Amino acid sequence: MHLHRSGILLVDKPEGPSSARVVATAKRLTGARKVGHLGTLDPFASGLLPLAVNEGTKIAQYFLDADKGYTGVMTLGAETDTQDRTGKLLFQRDPPLLGRQELESLRREFSGCLQQVPPMYSALKKDGARLYELARKGMAVGREARPVRVEFNRLEQVGPARLEFELTCSKGTYVRTLAVDMGRSLGCGAYLSRLRRVTSGPFRIAAAMALDDLGGLADVETVPLVSLNDALSHLGCAVLGADAVDRLRRGLQDSLLAVDEPAAADTTRRVVGPDGDLVALIGWEKAAEAWQILRVFNRPR
Repeated sequence: MHLHRSGILLVDKPEGPSSARVVATAKRLTGARKVGHLGTLDPFASGLLPLAVNEGTKIAQYFLDADKGYTGVMTLGAETDTQDRTGKLLFQRDPPLLGRQELESLRREFSGCLQQVPPMYSALKKDGARLYELARKGMAVGREARPVRVEFNRLEQVGPARLEFELTCSKGTYVRTLAVDMGRSLGCGAYLSRLRRVTSGPFRIAAAMALDDLGGLADVETVPLVSLNDALSHLGCAVLGADAVDRLRRGLQDSLLAVDEPAAADTTRRVVGPDGDLVALIGWEKAAEAWQILRVFNRPR
């Protein structure tokens, strides 16, 4: 069987497999022509992994900059070379007992706009090589700090060496590195021992399904997909009639003359047909003072 529909499949990734492995498994189970993820999740982490299916791969770029939400646990009094529980232990020492005032001070210090140095165990490249490949060879190279944004919703000590947290962060934030930096600020060290992603842009873990459940479906056409139109509901919308939609699908720009000029922040819009299906994405070209086609989507099957 082959899944011909398009959309976003929300998967609850278990701890262990890589994001690439989840993509390959979902593609095998559904028989979809194309599947790709909307932002990687470390193998040791669990939680929300949105997958773009078929025509959904055409809208992946509109989610890569989205904020992410996580829950997790930091272990105090130690560091590892990978900054998480999978790595080699570098040292151990007694962690401090933190009161409400110390936790609030820590939360304030690591909330808002921060400068963060990416970890060596990451997929970033230096001179064409992945940093984790260099790290596995025992090499360390200089990395420039990058701006990130973090907002803590909860931070509490739940054991002598355990801090639980809930946070929202911007694209490119390494929660592993955040844990290490917080541990160093406390003077005892820390590493990330558990991480679960609960939000990714407009998507929520409550709507996700387990891979095992995906494999148990009797008919792949019942796979619960977020429609392309719903996934992009944060963009403005232009509704065109059947004739204009047909011309647009053939790449004819004149059908866009009827679309109103945008406000300042409304420079990308969805184009929807009379049946409510997403037909295209269009962008406003300021120099030409006209809408241009960005993406055209095949008719749903």
